[in-house]
This record gives sequence, structure tokens and C-alpha cells, in this order.
Amino acid sequence: MIPRTNIRNIGISAHIDSGKTTLSERILYYTGKIHKIEEVRGGGAGATMDFMQLEQEKGITITSAATTCFWHDTQINLIDTPGHVDFTIEVERALRVLDGAIMVLCAVAGVQSQSITVDRQMKRYRVPRIAFINKMDRVGANPFRVVQALRDKLSLNAIPLQYPIGIEDKFEGVIDLIEMTASYFAGEKGEEHLILPIPANLRSEAEEAREKMLDRLSMFSEPMMEKLVEGEDVPKEMIWETIRKATLTLELTPVLMGSAYKNKGVQNLLDAVAFYLPSPEDREVVKAIDTKTNESVHVYPDPDGPLVALTFKLTDEETGQLTYTRIYSGTLRKGDTLYNTRTGRRLRIGRFVRMHANHRQEIAEATVGDIVALIGVDCASGDTLCSQGNLSLEGMFVPEPVITLSVTPKHQEDADRMSKALNRFMREDPTFRVSVDPESNETLISGMGELHLDIYIERMKREYNAEVYAGAPAVAYRETISQAGKFDYTLKKQTGGSGDFAHVTGRIEPCDQPFVFEKRVVGGAIPTQFIPACEKGFRDALSSGLLIGYPVTGVKVILEGGSYHPVDSSELAFRVAAKHGFEQAFAMAKPIILEPIMLVDVETPNEYVGRIQGDLSSRRGLVLGSQTMEGYAVIRAEVPLKEMFGYSMTVRSLTSGQANFTMEFATYRAVPSSQQAQLTAKGVR
Repeated sequence: MIPRTNIRNIGISAHIDSGKTTLSERILYYTGKIHKIEEVRGGGAGATMDFMQLEQEKGITITSAATTCFWHDTQINLIDTPGHVDFTIEVERALRVLDGAIMVLCAVAGVQSQSITVDRQMKRYRVPRIAFINKMDRVGANPFRVVQALRDKLSLNAIPLQYPIGIEDKFEGVIDLIEMTASYFAGEKGEEHLILPIPANLRSEAEEAREKMLDRLSMFSEPMMEKLVEGEDVPKEMIWETIRKATLTLELTPVLMGSAYKNKGVQNLLDAVAFYLPSPEDREVVKAIDTKTNESVHVYPDPDGPLVALTFKLTDEETGQLTYTRIYSGTLRKGDTLYNTRTGRRLRIGRFVRMHANHRQEIAEATVGDIVALIGVDCASGDTLCSQGNLSLEGMFVPEPVITLSVTPKHQEDADRMSKALNRFMREDPTFRVSVDPESNETLISGMGELHLDIYIERMKREYNAEVYAGAPAVAYRETISQAGKFDYTLKKQTGGSGDFAHVTGRIEPCDQPFVFEKRVVGGAIPTQFIPACEKGFRDALSSGLLIGYPVTGVKVILEGGSYHPVDSSELAFRVAAKHGFEQAFAMAKPIILEPIMLVDVETPNEYVGRIQGDLSSRRGLVLGSQTMEGYAVIRAEVPLKEMFGYSMTVRSLTSGQANFTMEFATYRAVPSSQQAQLTAKGVR
């Protein structure tokens, strides 16, 4: 068995089209996992990790794929994640269970919008990372500008460990600034890694770059600083150890460079993964909550300890549900019985497999640090499975959907198939929501963007043979309040015999969190056993606002008092009274409608900048700034989602098809008063 110190659980994350899947294909080839390189676009069978037919057709990654490969004596459990922001939950749940990551950046575009999102996700889960500057062969490649952008835009302490040999079409290899050797890549697929002396014309630049690297690294090592002050040579072992320690504490981001498509620099990256990224034993100690005592408990990576595992992804297969699971403590064996902390049920683990994209390898045992897929286990994404106790690991952050559309089956026989498909998709994807419009009785699906929902509609057709009509996309608005409002509501019903009585008083006020409940009841005005029912009633009222029927957010409810009847009062009565009390105060608190605002990046040739900026402004957009590079510019703006439907056609038309854009959710903001009047005039969605 591979020692746990030699295991690396890593993910590859980046902005769309930065070359993640191409890089993962090279990693699989050089580690001997596959014997033929396939490309993301073009002929052949398609990239190994993009195994869905839709992924191969569209040339994008839709779902994260896991595999295991070996580089020398290191086992690498690798997850390739999507770059498109609509599938951000795939990145979110992968980073939740990984120990380290490779952040891929384009040598031309550098830090882009989704790079910022990925950086935020890595920081949220405290995942150490290596930055890999890809596409060094492209026209306009400038790794030094990308390193500066990592420092300026992401506030990372980015330190290049390599210096390029040539650039753009003259890119030949990289200089290792630690060992001061040159790496070239020969053979048909770059499989021959040649280590040669540094070219004479680059010697002085390489020495200068090494000095800068050592100067920044010396901040993390006093022995290194002493050697530099005394003019002594710094041994490479000291450099490796310093980089590793600072990377694991998130104080440093090592930067490497290459071209995955041209088969250059990938072997050096694999060495860096083994050198600098953490093993399951190196990462910060994982914390869990004991649900019985509500105390924090440390979960140590001990293979002989009690088993603690987190489920992070579900897929429905013909053989049953596949549950992707990361083991944090203990050892899992066939036939073990585990306890699901959320449901309180015991589960028998009959079979589990190690995944290679969509292929499986059945195994009999898995231990700390392993990522496996359990077969036929009934649980949900984010559940904690343990062999003893009532431990609950922290779940993952799930962003709220921003776009909604209605779906209607074309024929009667499509209705059941559509229902089965939607139930499966909801189980697999926490950002995909299904609801029923109470007014029209239409089925509504909500997600992270147009592409997100388009993919699911296409999957319904292909995987379930369910033909549906899709309505026009609608914005997922929210409602909130702009000032405080009071409530004093009495529920009183007498029907002969015992009735219903509940009286609640208090106020609501704006707040920064989605919902806060505060109890200020004194003197037993409302008995303690009825307080949770009041909170449930207030939460019930959040599901539908009074203006246009969208969910309410950003409200603090303060329950100050009330009264009760010793016979007629009940939990249900107080729950109903609280709901009506909230609605009473909400109407008095000057409610407003919030709309999703998107962060839009448009990459366009310089001659079209004026047109693009003018068009964004006409869409109620706020242009935040632009960055000019060689021959093209990147314009960044905040634009209401409502104004961005169909934008892809417009941007092509304005630039003769030469521009492209990316869009991600930024925040919710109040709609202008004129827009609010129009929306309320239309009524409920």
C-alpha cells in the first residue's frame, strides 16, 4: 500500500478555456494512466476526463471527473473541474474535499473573472495551490504580467520557480531556478524530459530571477536569510523545504509555466505536486461538530481510528446511486456498517470503487485520504458517514440560483420521464432547483445561468427521452425591506370547543444576513415551548414576499412579546400568528425588489471597445474599468441579469464575431423605482 505521506488529493481549477482538461489529459499520459492523448476539440474519442457526449460535442467540461494515477512513488487522486461559472458547484464540492490544487492561468489573459471565483473558493476551504501559467506558446504570452496579476488582483504571494526559454512560438522549455538547469521536452508527445545546461544567452536573466526568488523565500527561513547575507550558496534541499512549508500554510503560491497543448512543462508540474502540495497528513486538522453535545471535535488522519467520511457528489447510474466520498479518518472495508449523522440511519456498505472518469475499479479497502465512490447507498451530498459517534463535518457553500424558466412536457408520456429526470438532477446538483408556480401550476427550474439550464434540458431529452417546451428565462428576484416595521398580531378562532389563540408583538428591520431571529420575550409572555414555532412561522413568511411573490431576504425579526391562552394556544397557532405578524410588519417596512447583478468580462479587439462600453451602459451596466493588452482589451462591468439575456448574439454582432464574454453572479441590488413599479404591476411571477 502507498504510504499516506505519498498521496496527493488535488484538483485542477481555472477560468474557462485556460486548458484544464488538456493539462489533465497530459498528466494521465505522462503518468501512464492512458496510452494515447486525445484533444478536447477535434477528431478522436475526446479527452478522457470529458466523458459525457455533451462535453465532447460542446468542448467544455460540465461535470467534475475523478481519477487516480501514479508519478514515480506518489499516488495522485485527481479531479478535473469545469471552468464555466454555471457549473461552479462542481468546483465548490471538489475543493471542499481536496488537500491541494493546481490553479491554471492563461499566459495571455492572466487572471480572469472565474480565476477570481476559484481563488475565493480555494481560500474559503484553505486549499494550498500551485499556479501553472499555461499556453506559453500563444501570441501575446507574458508570464511576468500574469505573476504580477496574481499579486495585485488575488493578493497572493506568487513566486516563479521557473524562467521561460523563449516565448510565444519560440517557447522551447523552462529553466529550473532552484537547480539552475534547463528542461526541454522531446519525442512525439513531449515524453522525453531532457535536463540540459542553461543556454548562455539566458544565464544572466536566470541568475537575476533566482536572486529575486531567494530574496522572497528568505522571508520564510532564517537559515536561508543568513546564508544570503553571508554570500553563501543556498542548498536546493533548503529551498524545497522552505517552499513546501510556506505553501502548506498558504503564505506562498509557487508559480510554474508551460504549454500543455505543446507537451511542455507538465512533468515539472507533476514533480512540484509531489514536492510542495500536502498529503492527507499534512493538511490542517479537520474539525467536526458532535451533534449531541454541539462541541467541536478534531478529526485526525488516523487509519486505525473511527471512520469519518464526507459525501460530496452523487450520480445516478444504471447500477444505482454512485456516492463520491472522501475518507478523513479510519479505514473502510466491504460489509462495514456506517451511521449517517443527518438521517440517523445506519447504512451497510456493500461495494465501493475507485473511479477513472466513467470507468470503475472495484476495491475491497480504502483508508485515510482516499476518494472512492460508494455503490447503491441512499444518502445526500454533504452527509457525514461515521462508524461511531454523531460527528458532522462542515458542508459546502451552495450559491443561490439566479435564473428560472418553466418547462412543460410536450406529450402526456413525457410527463413521467420529465419528473424522473428532474428528481435525479436535483439530487445530483444542489444549485439546480425545481418548484411549482402556485398561480399557473407550471413546473419551474432554477439554476446558475442559461447554459446550466440548457444542459439539463438537453440531458432530459438524451438520457430520459423526455421532450419538453421551455419558457423564456426569468430573473430570480428577491424581496427585502428598506426600513423597520412593527407587528402586533392576534390569532383568535372559536369554533365551539377548543379554539386557536396566539398573540405576537415585535418588529422587523433590515440586516446584512439572509435571516436573523432574536428573542426578547420576558416574563413568560410567550411560553418557551412556543418560541421555536414562532421562528418557524417567520421563516414560512420568507418563502414568498408581498410585492411579486419572490423569496424575502435581508431581514432581522425581533420577537418582543405577546400573550397566550392556557387551553387554546398551540405550536400551530403561534406558527400561523408569527407568519401573519411578519406579513403585517413587512407591508409597513417599505418593501423593495432586489435583482441579481452579474459581473461581466468582455474580451474584445481594441477597435470595438467604444461599441461594447456603449452597449453595456445601455443595459443599465456600470463599467468598472478596462485593461488594455496587445491588440485587445478586457472590459469589466456590473450589469443586471435581466439585461443580459441573449447578449452572446449581440456581442458577436457588434464585433464581427471577434469578442467573447464571461459572466458570473456578483450581488443582489435594489431595482430602480420605475422597474419596481413595472414588476409590481405585472404581479406574481
